[in-house]
Amino acid sequence: MSSETAIKKYFPVIYPEPVFIRRTYAMLNKYGFDAGNTIAAVDVCRDEISQPFVTLVKETWGEPFDLCSLAAMFFAGKTALKAAMHHSPIVKGRERYVFYAFPHIAIGSKGQVGVCKRTGRKGISKACGALNVFLGELQTKKLLLETDTEDVELSLIRTRLLREIPYGKIPDLIELTKMTLKAIQDDLENALKQTVNRKHSDYAFVTGIQIHAPEGNYIWPSDSYIVVQNKRKNVRIK
Repeated sequence: MSSETAIKKYFPVIYPEPVFIRRTYAMLNKYGFDAGNTIAAVDVCRDEISQPFVTLVKETWGEPFDLCSLAAMFFAGKTALKAAMHHSPIVKGRERYVFYAFPHIAIGSKGQVGVCKRTGRKGISKACGALNVFLGELQTKKLLLETDTEDVELSLIRTRLLREIPYGKIPDLIELTKMTLKAIQDDLENALKQTVNRKHSDYAFVTGIQIHAPEGNYIWPSDSYIVVQNKRKNVRIK
């Protein structure tokens, strides 16, 4: 199976990253968001192969606020969100924010899930590395459930994602990545509800999965919506 066939199988609708960012900007611009009045905040994995997304956001929206962690889990919390909001331009008394949140997965040249090539290294590598570690622990039934102070983010990943996995189920990497996305969406939304003052703020919530293929990075879009003048509207990137 080719990478193209595998991607279509697991993620039927995808966009090259630059196309996705351009379309996001064009869509949000219709609702009053632009680079001059909005601050972007980005939550992707710390992995270097995820960083082209951050670069595209910077080129489109200006320097973004960093919410990144391993597997793109939302660990930054309310304090980070408040900081990002306090850095927003204020235009005619309103603040505007756009939040991008994307866990990632690789698809190899022969359709292998979780496999990629890295510059300067022989053989194959894995992405998301943190999710692969967690999945391996599930498969071998060797989970470290107490917090490891020398590996805090992975400890938090274990604790948080176990809440998403049905008892006794061992997901595959595709399923685990989508469970991770759901956890990120839920946690970010919960924090936004507690921190955004909708009386003077508008914001956009844009999520999905970042896919690394041999020919480049793609985005599989998931839930996206805007809150403008305290009214929520679901939106689609198309």
